Amino acid sequence: MKSLKLLFIITVTSIAVSSCSIVVDDINNPNYISLEEVVSNYDLWYINYNKTTGQGDVPFLSKAFTISFLNGKLYANNNLVGIGSTGNGYGIQIGNYNTYNGSLEVNHTIDGYFNFDVIQISNNQIKLVDNFDNVTYYLEGYQKYNFDYNQIFYDNIEYFLQEYDAWEKTYVSDNGTVNAFDNENFLQFTPENITTFYSSQDDVGTNIDNLLWDYVGNYSVADVQGYDNLKILTLDYDLGDTEEFELTVINDETISLYHINSGTTYEFTGRGYIQYLKSDKTKKEVSNTGRKRTKIKRETKIRRYLK
Repeated sequence: MKSLKLLFIITVTSIAVSSCSIVVDDINNPNYISLEEVVSNYDLWYINYNKTTGQGDVPFLSKAFTISFLNGKLYANNNLVGIGSTGNGYGIQIGNYNTYNGSLEVNHTIDGYFNFDVIQISNNQIKLVDNFDNVTYYLEGYQKYNFDYNQIFYDNIEYFLQEYDAWEKTYVSDNGTVNAFDNENFLQFTPENITTFYSSQDDVGTNIDNLLWDYVGNYSVADVQGYDNLKILTLDYDLGDTEEFELTVINDETISLYHINSGTTYEFTGRGYIQYLKSDKTKKEVSNTGRKRTKIKRETKIRRYLK
């Protein structure tokens, strides 16, 4: 197995024409720092998937939102539901790692063995380079106390919508005019295609295993100019109808959909939570090919009015 070394970029500051370099695996150098210190220096490494380069894929990295290196154990938050509380914020253990002689070697529970070049590009940013699979991942380091667990839902909202088998309508506001969406009681956003949704008019309270999906279509999520905690969700039904909502996250099992044309607010609650790569065999397992993150490019819209 090839040995891949930790590489560091020299940081240059122009304040007083000085420079400093981080030296790795040279114990006689006063600036010595080990790979173990680098990867374990932060509680969480957020994987900024939109910066990923290369044609390859490392499944456990393209599935995770964060990874953590703790005393030889590798943890990941593969789900947004429960993030911040699962595993005391670290997520679930997905394998083991070692940093022997400056090489980062990972033994993943499902995916197997990987070796990475680790390149530090700033104090809290590193790259994981898999030369064998021709892919590079960019990671941003955070301590748990300063990691914005709420914002991660909005940054990755498409994946949050996929983490339940169905979303059940649990609230309808008194305000708003009658519209066709009043009849929709369940929504589903499928992980095998990030743009596909289904809807059902079955009665509220129907067991999700017995739902009949009446409609199907494509959906899109847009950013809203000037708002970090608001999205525009558009449902384009195959039959030609289009419904547009302001989407906000209430908590990790409830979303609010404000129907823009009618002025009606709906709340949907997640049913049938899907946890990725869990150890509890009594619950549903999701295959490694069930979901992976892809680069997301969103349109930015201007909010047309204030509620």
